[in-house]
Amino acid sequence: MAKWRAAALPRRSVGTGTPAAGLSCWLAYWPGVATFGRMVLPILLRQQGQAGLLAVALAAGLNPAGPAQAQQPDSTIIRYTGQLTGQYTSGGVNRALLSTTHNVTLLRGLHFGAPVTGSFQFGRQDGRLREREWLLNATPYYWKGRFRFYGIGGYERSNLRGITGRYQLGAGPGWAFYTDSLGREVALSNLLIREATYFQDGSERVVSRSSARLKVVYTRGVLALNATTFYQPNLADFGDYRASQLATLALRFTARFSISATYNYTYENRVLEGRPRGNTNLTVGVAFSTP
Repeated sequence: MAKWRAAALPRRSVGTGTPAAGLSCWLAYWPGVATFGRMVLPILLRQQGQAGLLAVALAAGLNPAGPAQAQQPDSTIIRYTGQLTGQYTSGGVNRALLSTTHNVTLLRGLHFGAPVTGSFQFGRQDGRLREREWLLNATPYYWKGRFRFYGIGGYERSNLRGITGRYQLGAGPGWAFYTDSLGREVALSNLLIREATYFQDGSERVVSRSSARLKVVYTRGVLALNATTFYQPNLADFGDYRASQLATLALRFTARFSISATYNYTYENRVLEGRPRGNTNLTVGVAFSTP
């Protein structure tokens, strides 16, 4: 889950381009909840095109509710966030979805970070099991000024796409075109990854991919937007690619609680016969955080 920092909070003295600034961008104030509801809920209802929508979320974390801890030489900072979201739609298609995500980030000294993220989704459509998705990623990185260098190790399992196991290992550079002390950021990275995928029908594929990522974090007033876009073509066949978009609009309405709306779209053009290539989820969540 994205971590938001209030624009109205005191600015930190650690300067531009810190990982703390890029990772923490919190929103604040209770009165914005009504505005958030009027803005977001009609969009959700139109997007679903169903008779009803119910989304409930609970999250817990150890990321600061106030100004983020500044990284210092020889210091170690550990942050944790957890999220549980649910969605129910009825009408043309009856759908129930439960999703939970947990993140632990280790920050060491002034230049190193190691986020580890795990997620699980369980979903039914018209009473039939469709989604049972596991994902685990570790993305250690080094940064200095605007330059970043990332490593990645990942595991995925997907009932929706018929994947019994997918393993990824890779590395590559990144560059922050804009950062500031409020956590606003525009950054681009490109990693080379080696990927092995094992399918439920017994087939397997081993490919090398380019993984391009565009990350945008923006705050204005009491709202914040965090959007990440991936494009991952097969280096041996650019017609074989994956793409994904994750965007979160968030508002913190007390010192400990925040509310968010998340749009998640994934597309993979080469899947098992009878499996969907694209998948879209739209959820609303409530988060709790402690220093």
